[in-house]
Amino acid sequence: MTTERDNLDLYLKPTFVIDSDSKAIKEKATMLTEKYNSQKEKAKEMFYFVRDKIKYSPYPPSSIEGYRASKTLQRREGYCVQKAVVLTALARAVSIPARLGFADIRNHLAPKKLIEIMGTNIFVYHGYSELWLNNKWVKATPVFNIEMCNKFDLKPVEFNGVTDAIFHEKNKKGEPHIEYIKYHGTYADLPFKEIIQAFIDQYPVTSKLVR
Repeated sequence: MTTERDNLDLYLKPTFVIDSDSKAIKEKATMLTEKYNSQKEKAKEMFYFVRDKIKYSPYPPSSIEGYRASKTLQRREGYCVQKAVVLTALARAVSIPARLGFADIRNHLAPKKLIEIMGTNIFVYHGYSELWLNNKWVKATPVFNIEMCNKFDLKPVEFNGVTDAIFHEKNKKGEPHIEYIKYHGTYADLPFKEIIQAFIDQYPVTSKLVR
């Protein structure tokens, strides 16, 4: 019988988007983790690097090249899926099985300007990472950087390598923040066509959202 452990090799392989074999990704992953022995500590270090050192931007790219981990690492800016791709690539580069997960969420505190562009406060195919640690998959959401959280009174997502790190339901003031609506499952590689089609179906002015 095939078990989850038997399939882990799939989540260690580089892809065009999750280019964990690129020089930039390998060097950054090594630099971040070389002082640690445990995979949990390595994962934590990489999570906080992606969360805080790659600035959050709400605007996704229109081409698949814009999603490549090495490109986002170089740019130091990206939206949720791009940041999840970077974390997934970094993890694979140091032999931690990692994959991408997707969910539709409602952001009750989304900026009015962004809601006007999108026509809704629902974000389809929000991306996060899942890392294989201590014989189980752990969700890791390295999206909103700490400066942004402090500026807008948001609760930062913290990662301990043991429990799922997902968005908080409420902000620091107790106001509704993120609501998870639908999960789309997990993927070994970026489902680019699915994401773009979801944008086209969901948003009335896709050309302004996808650039």
